[in-house]
Amino acid sequence: MMNITYPNQYRNYCLFDEERISARIKNRENELSQIQKSLENPNNEAEVIEDLYILNRMLDEGVNGIDKLYPVLSKYNNTSSPNVQTFLAGIYRKTKIPDAFGPLWAMLIRNSINPPQNCPFDPNEEIGGAILDYLA
Repeated sequence: MMNITYPNQYRNYCLFDEERISARIKNRENELSQIQKSLENPNNEAEVIEDLYILNRMLDEGVNGIDKLYPVLSKYNNTSSPNVQTFLAGIYRKTKIPDAFGPLWAMLIRNSINPPQNCPFDPNEEIGGAILDYLA
């Protein structure tokens, strides 16, 4: 069962059930097919956010094959969710998937024209950072 606490005016990041997350990360590459299935047909945004958080953590752990998930990750390139945008930008920043460069710019432009409302953080910080890493 998923347990996510969203950002609020006192905390600009999500909180997750770290025991559950760590158990999934320990499966390493074996977990990727489950994450792919989940991202293809999620039950809700919280499920997407948790999967993206796990992928971000897996990248930090050196798990291979996450770049191969771009076809399913790209499904979320047009999202208006600041949480999904931030985690997606983090994944793209770490993998530098060439096809993700354009969608990062599109997210940044969309957010500049229509800034996220009632959001305790600026997703453009992570999006812009990812773009800068691509350009470096």
